[in-house]
Amino acid sequence: MCLVLTVDLARVAFARFVVPDGAEAWTGEERPIGFAATQLVPSWTARTPPGSWIEVALRARTAEGELTKWYVMGRWSEHGAPRTSVPGQGDGHGDVAVDTFVARRPVVAYQVRVTRHGAGARVTGLGVMASALPRHPPEPSPPGPGGAVELAVPRHSQHTHAGHHPRYDGGGVNWCSPASVAMVLGFWGRGPEPDELGWVGDGDPAPMVDHAAAGTYDESYQGTGNWPFNVAYAGRYGLAGFVTRLRSAAELELFVRAGIPVITSQSFKAHELPGSCYSTSGHILVVTGFTAGGDVVVNDPAAAGEAEVRRVYPRAAFEHVWLRASGSGGIAYVVHPADFPLPPSINGNW
Repeated sequence: MCLVLTVDLARVAFARFVVPDGAEAWTGEERPIGFAATQLVPSWTARTPPGSWIEVALRARTAEGELTKWYVMGRWSEHGAPRTSVPGQGDGHGDVAVDTFVARRPVVAYQVRVTRHGAGARVTGLGVMASALPRHPPEPSPPGPGGAVELAVPRHSQHTHAGHHPRYDGGGVNWCSPASVAMVLGFWGRGPEPDELGWVGDGDPAPMVDHAAAGTYDESYQGTGNWPFNVAYAGRYGLAGFVTRLRSAAELELFVRAGIPVITSQSFKAHELPGSCYSTSGHILVVTGFTAGGDVVVNDPAAAGEAEVRRVYPRAAFEHVWLRASGSGGIAYVVHPADFPLPPSINGNW
């Protein structure tokens, strides 16, 4: 598949790190980005036995050569004690917006640090995405060759969980991200066992969604949409994963045609995404396929019921609301078995 590139694309650099077992704290070497970046997003998978947790932190070097302080990007335990972002870290160099370091002055390099607390915590995957978004979204990408493709991803509606366990982000009406992660876990045949779901309650249409909401809930943010926390939740079940920015629907197609559904983040008014019938300041869904004409097939958890979860959105409209800088700028969660190959990366963003 050929990617048509324009002069107005996001600049994205993704890097993976290997965190050795053993020492309480590990600090990676300073990593040049290759351009002046304005945002950094780490993501990870880890196993944390009861009583243990990890802290992930970043610091950056500005274009003027100054080194920032360390910013805590998350404290994570799969058991939830703690599982929290850390507010109130802003200074003259930048701030942490839940899961994203937002630079006040562009940065050209960074370091990442992982600190283990308690016995047995082990980091199984760590990545950092650095990016600078363009002023305007790119022109729509053309459909790739190969005809229609669609992956058999289970369908879950967040709204069928309305009123469930409101301690977690007010209940199911806000659970687009855990519902999407639960769908992808189900696609890979992973997820909680029945004995992990007893607390959910009888009559639940999809208890794995409630479990994902509890397992991704950020105590400080008081929400279930923390991007790296959702990837880390998938890591509980033996999957690899990362958060990055993709730059076109053509890149999405590479993943789907390789057999990997992709979770995306976007915001829009109802008229901007025909067929959605709702407006949102931030929403997560799963890209599962493409039509022969190149339109985007999704599992959209905002549907009222599971029968309506599968939707087809016009390619150009979908790209616009997903890629624009006023939305997520092309954010994607990629979750897959570690031995399942990713498509070749052309642009260095995965």
